[in-house]
Amino acid sequence: MEALSHRTDEMLAQSLRTDARVLGDIIERYEKKLSLYIGRKSSATADDIKDILQNIFIKVYKNIYDFDTTLSFSSWIYRIAHNEMIDWYRKEKRKPRISLEGSDYILQTIASEVDVADAATKEETKKHLREAIELLPEKYQDIVELRFFEDKSYDEIADILAIPPGTVAIRISRVKKQLQEILKDYERHE
Repeated sequence: MEALSHRTDEMLAQSLRTDARVLGDIIERYEKKLSLYIGRKSSATADDIKDILQNIFIKVYKNIYDFDTTLSFSSWIYRIAHNEMIDWYRKEKRKPRISLEGSDYILQTIASEVDVADAATKEETKKHLREAIELLPEKYQDIVELRFFEDKSYDEIADILAIPPGTVAIRISRVKKQLQEILKDYERHE
């Protein structure tokens, strides 16, 4: 069998159609990434995350023939993960949230993109930015999560959320404006 590091995601997906053992390679490649994604997007316990991951990989296996190998496998598996998270929220009757623990570098990146890098202190800016992101509507939190935490392109985000790329661009622009406004409010009240 060809080394895992030399096989593209799309090659693995194609191989999974004829060899169930390839699922182990896909799990090896995506388990940690998806665990972090689920952990940041939810209040799921470690056991919940394992259950959600299991459901994701079962769906990957069952639906591999629905995957178009000319498209991005990464976007496809993240879309499955995103939908699995929605199902989990409904089942648990919980509200989605985004966890910003250990994300100082990402918060600094977001701060520079929304043009608040000149705030009084970096720590204060990060604190306010955390609060501001938590105030965003869910559809914008999803955009922040995928763009800044998962480093997905506009096209990948469009695939994952099943929305047009233009809508992604508009939402990213709106997120930046909303964050700027919220952060300006913090500055005015201090």
